[in-house]
Amino acid sequence: MYALKQGQANYSNQKDHPASIDPTVIRAAGQIYHTYCEVHPEICGQPSGVAINRYNHRGKVIFTNQPVLLPDECFIPLTQIESYMY
Repeated sequence: MYALKQGQANYSNQKDHPASIDPTVIRAAGQIYHTYCEVHPEICGQPSGVAINRYNHRGKVIFTNQPVLLPDECFIPLTQIESYMY
């Protein structure tokens, strides 16, 4: 029981203070988002960000607020992508 509560506490701390993300991963997420916007200009709806693999930089544009990620993936919010673009 204690281990379960400790694990939940660690998760909530990570959620409040996200780990720093490598700038190359953020730039790759920006490229994925930019390419998506060029290829699908007719899609309406505001994406929330990009789910991207930290190692091979493959990713997808995400439209939900709480995406389900694979172990090697991280979520880059659209606001963070836009701040690196300008």
